[in-house]
Amino acid sequence: MLHIPANRLLDAASSIILGKREELRLALTCLIARGHLLIEDVPGVGKTTLAHTLASLTGMQFQRVQFTSDLLPADIVGVSIFDRETSAFRFHPGPIFAQLILADEVNRATPKTQSALLEAMEEHQVTTDGQTYPLPDPFFVIATQNPASQIGTFPLPESQLDRFLMRIRLGYPGAEAERALLMGEDRRILLERVDPVVGSGDLAQLQQSARQVIVSERLVEYVQTLLSASRQDGELAGGLSPRAGLGLLAAARAWAMMDGRDHVLPEDVQAVFPYVAGHRLHMTGDGRPASAATIQRLLHSVPVR
Repeated sequence: MLHIPANRLLDAASSIILGKREELRLALTCLIARGHLLIEDVPGVGKTTLAHTLASLTGMQFQRVQFTSDLLPADIVGVSIFDRETSAFRFHPGPIFAQLILADEVNRATPKTQSALLEAMEEHQVTTDGQTYPLPDPFFVIATQNPASQIGTFPLPESQLDRFLMRIRLGYPGAEAERALLMGEDRRILLERVDPVVGSGDLAQLQQSARQVIVSERLVEYVQTLLSASRQDGELAGGLSPRAGLGLLAAARAWAMMDGRDHVLPEDVQAVFPYVAGHRLHMTGDGRPASAATIQRLLHSVPVR
């Protein structure tokens, strides 16, 4: 199993973003599983630094898009401009044509602009003026989101949330990590000296290896039972879709591979389940996102057989 490059990535990222090894492993799991990542937290806890770190360590072409209320879809996808020399319109690609996109504060843009990411994230292509343009491979979107209670935010619709394989929160660092951060070198300066740990070929191999991790029939039955339990839970409005089930298996495969195993265990599914399911489930009645306690209750309601 090609887990050594992934662990090298994790070690290098942990030396930059202090005290967040578990969250970094989840982010790498999402990348290796070929998903997209949503980071929801208050400003200033390292969301943007995490995106810069992954781009620097993997050597992926990086673009940051600051989402604001006046951002237009063309500002993301690109625009066709008339070329007088050729007497034809020529497409000028937008920042979406990069390998790693940081959609910063994505919920500060209007729903129309947010939807510009939908096709790109799902199909790895964009269509404009009747023409379809493929996006680079690998293609990884990290979106940051401020808490919905903050002024000037537009909640992401369920169709947009479903495009993210995982949602994580970074939270405040522990006392020891925060002290090291305060006394250490500026992370932005540190990132300028970071060399890639893996190349694009290594990353492609990691992603390919994750797809080859074995999932037994009984493990699939366990995942299917989890999906069914979410749909039948009276506290939840709706349940997990088949797309969520596929994402759960992909994330569990990547998680298992990072442990050096060629097969998925129920513990791998349980490790990633809260981060795959949390943003897809909402409470009956008020539509609030399902709490961590509700997700854990759902997870523990399904026995491993």
